[in-house]
Amino acid sequence: MYTAQGRIKQNELLTQYMPLVRRQALTLQVRLPASIELDDLIQAGMVGLLEALGRFDATQGATFATFASQRIRGAMMDELRTRDWLPRSVRRSARAVDSAVRQLEQQLGRAPEENEIALHLEMPLSEYQQLLNDTNSGQLLPFEELVADGSEPVSNELGTSPFEQLLDGQQRQTLIDAIEALPEREKLLMALYYQEELNLKEVGAVLGVTESRVSQLHSQAVSRLRARLHDSA
Repeated sequence: MYTAQGRIKQNELLTQYMPLVRRQALTLQVRLPASIELDDLIQAGMVGLLEALGRFDATQGATFATFASQRIRGAMMDELRTRDWLPRSVRRSARAVDSAVRQLEQQLGRAPEENEIALHLEMPLSEYQQLLNDTNSGQLLPFEELVADGSEPVSNELGTSPFEQLLDGQQRQTLIDAIEALPEREKLLMALYYQEELNLKEVGAVLGVTESRVSQLHSQAVSRLRARLHDSA
């Protein structure tokens, strides 16, 4: 049972860390489809902050700021996981692309070109590129989410980059190897988007291509990574 002093202290912490909730929500929103409202992320983040206030244990060594950041982000990710904004037909198409990339890599012994993937899928290149745009709207999530491919998301802690914190042991090394095997432009795109945390427009400015083209390349890179991780499973 909270004392009056305890409630005052809790209110002070809520006020102090509300700007952190908003900052994290803004950082996440620019990397998500436009249908995701900032207020929804903030509301979810506040739930995470309240949870942090109730569960924080100073004897565990972490500061409250670090613990709260993890809970806030985790609550926002939980909110995103409840939303399935990608139609089933597009998800089926995304799996078809993953399968095509996996088969072509085995046949060719290298990363297939766009036109080779389109040919394998028996569709014009323009149609394949539009498919990449469609599937990408469901993949603009933090890196640890997009490679889960429908399985339980990988747990996340703040403080290190997604590349460093994603997986442990052999799986982590497999992912690192898969990233290294990406075509150079796609590898640069992933680094700019996930490590440097640029948005799609900013990545396009660096690469000298349109935002739509960045979306296509991102989706294709994700398919390549998932194909590699599937083969190593």
